[in-house]
Amino acid sequence: MRLHLLALLAKEPAHGYELKQALEQTFGSAYPSPNIGQIYVTLGRLEKDGLVKAVDVEQSNRPNKKVYYLTAKGRETLTLWVDEPTEGPRVRDEFFMKLVLAPLTGIADRMALINRQRRHYLSLMGDLNDLLSRTAPDDHVQALLIEGAMLHLQADLDWLERCQEDLT
Repeated sequence: MRLHLLALLAKEPAHGYELKQALEQTFGSAYPSPNIGQIYVTLGRLEKDGLVKAVDVEQSNRPNKKVYYLTAKGRETLTLWVDEPTEGPRVRDEFFMKLVLAPLTGIADRMALINRQRRHYLSLMGDLNDLLSRTAPDDHVQALLIEGAMLHLQADLDWLERCQEDLT
């Protein structure tokens, strides 16, 4: 959340509700709507770390609001984030740990674990398909986000097949 907020503030200064709206408008319903409390807590930490600066803005008929600006240190942090590669494949996969360790204890059968996980992935895939079908044709950002998640799920389903072949 920290870096997402810095990226939005690099575009223009904003207050917390504007940042929440910008995230929702940019990513649509494919991205979990952020909690406004989480946004303000994160902004407070960013300010404490010197990455943003808050300025109180007076409003008539309303309480003052804080508008946040990206600092030079914040821009540097954002640039480093954008320039570094994103985390690659996960080697410490939680499901794989269950798949290997649970049968050793006698708690679970590998085939039952694989089938349960497959059903879960297929359910998620159905949810994503529904979400994609409701995405506006010109909303390329949301469509790409959903399609990326679907491709990852398909890879996970293919990997489950491989686990079933090799471990059962």
